[in-house]
Amino acid sequence: MHDFDILLAGGGLAAGLIALRLADTRPNLSVGIVEGGSPLGGDKIWSSFATDVRGPQAMWTRELQDHRWEGGYKVRFPAYAREVSTPYASVRSASLDSAVRARLPAEAVMTDTQIDKLTPTLVRLADGRVLEARAVIDCRGHESSRHLKLAYQKFLGVEIECRVPHGRTKPVIMDASVPQIGGYRFVYVLPFSETRLLVEDTYYADGPELHEAEVMGRIDDYIAGMDIGAFERVRTESGILPIALDGDIEAFWNDEPAPVPRAGMAAALFHPVTGYSWPDAVDVADMVKSQPRLDARALYRTLRDHSVERWNERGFYRLLNRMMFEAASPAERYRTLQHFYALDEGVVERFYAARSTAGDKARILSGRPPVPVGKALGVLAKSIPSIRWRPRWRAKG
Repeated sequence: MHDFDILLAGGGLAAGLIALRLADTRPNLSVGIVEGGSPLGGDKIWSSFATDVRGPQAMWTRELQDHRWEGGYKVRFPAYAREVSTPYASVRSASLDSAVRARLPAEAVMTDTQIDKLTPTLVRLADGRVLEARAVIDCRGHESSRHLKLAYQKFLGVEIECRVPHGRTKPVIMDASVPQIGGYRFVYVLPFSETRLLVEDTYYADGPELHEAEVMGRIDDYIAGMDIGAFERVRTESGILPIALDGDIEAFWNDEPAPVPRAGMAAALFHPVTGYSWPDAVDVADMVKSQPRLDARALYRTLRDHSVERWNERGFYRLLNRMMFEAASPAERYRTLQHFYALDEGVVERFYAARSTAGDKARILSGRPPVPVGKALGVLAKSIPSIRWRPRWRAKG
């Protein structure tokens, strides 16, 4: 006798969306979640572009969106500033937590519960209890692997409440006009209301270390330059996301001794350049709910195949990351994104959705190179054979 049909280890974005989709489309299944913290998802904000998910996916995820900016967003670089018309949206973890709890029985959502060990069909808790399921899905997030070569996107954000309206109506997704310190640096600003702002300082860097006191000082300096008057800090958020440079995805999966199904960051499902995980998490939730067999063996094969396929499809994005990290000095890494954001909106949208066409890739690699030509050619020479287009970069002058 099983305690659950599906038991989700970890209660972050991937697990929450799987739970929601199964509850809505296969209500006869028993689904449980075990999460070490509280609430589900912690205290996070997940953002995405309106074009990242389409059709039914856009419809069933809409209820989770706390904020949506239909008028698009802004970017700033040393060479130019630009407005992009693509709508942008954010989901707070509290909304995911509420939606899951509204659908699952109270006893099926186990927060503040530590996991000691898991197998494809069993989770042993730190207090000695054992939960059995037809399938356990490991959704406990990213862990370092010797088989994946990574850099990092690390950030610290502060949410503030202003005493008077701040005057901002559109998100600033990247303000890279700030001093470039420790790698590609930009500030991210989300206006949640007339008086509420999130200001986040982000770094694309080689190492995961985040010196919060120093970064908070830079955030304070940035806010001072916004000329918004007095404000109160109401919330802080920090995080470290993986940026994929290279790796062996089959070896990554083979490293685990037991064939435990995995989803989310635990399955290396994230955009290689941005670290965004929302579109992949939505895809996997839809995929799981559509499986005719939900036993551990079948789910392991399905989720592994999906992870490997997505990794192999995204070699181009990892190439761009290697250009940024290996062919440019830390202070010059911003030029890669500055070059990219000068392209058409359709190219930008498909890039963020990880659906770039062959033509998009050629355009991204065309024109004046954003990194030194000799170093760029060195990175290209070591790149995977599957990259078959010829970049049309030319030397400066």
